[in-house]
Amino acid sequence: MISLIATVLNEGESIRGLLRSIQRQTRQPDEVVIVDGGSRDDTVAIIRSYEEQLPLRLLIEAGCNISQGRNRAIKAAQGDIIAVTDAGVRLDENWLERISDPLLQNPALNAVGGFFAADARTAFEIALGATTLPLAHEIDRDAFLPSSRSIAFRKASALRAGLYPEWLDYCEDLVFDLRLRRAAASFAFEPRALAHFRPRSTLRAYFRQYYFYARGDGKAHLWARRHLARYATYLLLAPAIFLAGLLIEPALWSLYFIGAAAYLFQPYRRLPTLMSRSRVSSPAIWLYCLVAIPWLRFVGDLAKMLGYPAGWGWRLRHHPPDWRRSPLDGSDAVGRRP
Repeated sequence: MISLIATVLNEGESIRGLLRSIQRQTRQPDEVVIVDGGSRDDTVAIIRSYEEQLPLRLLIEAGCNISQGRNRAIKAAQGDIIAVTDAGVRLDENWLERISDPLLQNPALNAVGGFFAADARTAFEIALGATTLPLAHEIDRDAFLPSSRSIAFRKASALRAGLYPEWLDYCEDLVFDLRLRRAAASFAFEPRALAHFRPRSTLRAYFRQYYFYARGDGKAHLWARRHLARYATYLLLAPAIFLAGLLIEPALWSLYFIGAAAYLFQPYRRLPTLMSRSRVSSPAIWLYCLVAIPWLRFVGDLAKMLGYPAGWGWRLRHHPPDWRRSPLDGSDAVGRRP
């Protein structure tokens, strides 16, 4: 039995797209469990309108965060295989079939990571997708940590791993992946199991997204070296190159261009693929994206450099548990200073 789960909050504008894509699946789920975190728009009414069209159960958990909602859905699900996605996505019609087949065919396998594709509809979204989202051929299958907009796993393995960390509001799916890998190392990657979603549509929304991602990294003590390398590049290396060019040899400023070319290589290499998938394409949009990508890189880095210390500050105040330990032993409660 396969259960498809999702959590939602104020998704009235996008939830129909997800539900319709579930209806079109080549392999239908045995049940769909959706947890609503207390929506104040018409999300709940829209979901209930599909109750006769899908094997749907809606659970209302007002005030729960996304981890709590997913854990509630996993525990309520009757299937031994759980497929997880998010509101705001449109699932490829064979998504569930492709993400669940490896688990059905191989009893020793415990989890399958699907993939995602940018459903960009504006020039800004195309540029942002190229800047932030890897393509399938860039993925290291052995190290890939799937987003919870596209993953399937055995319920027993998730319970054994300790489920999602309920003290964490962002990057919770990465911590869950790491827990799951520790508890059940047999992961597979299925890049054809695609969830299509729109990148953020404004610069403000993009900045907030990556600020909170980095804050989540700080809270969970994730990717410290990666964040330190970013600080070192902007705060130490870049000023050092400027001073060296000013005091020693101006030609040293060419290192800026070499570094920028290396840093922007992947986004520019992705751009033709994103452009071909999009619904809009013109020379003006190409030019816009070529100019926007460097600025988007910088804005994303700035958001991360501000968000990470905010997460560390929260961590120092609240003393969260080590994510490597299972909350089933009582260690997932957030500690506080006396």
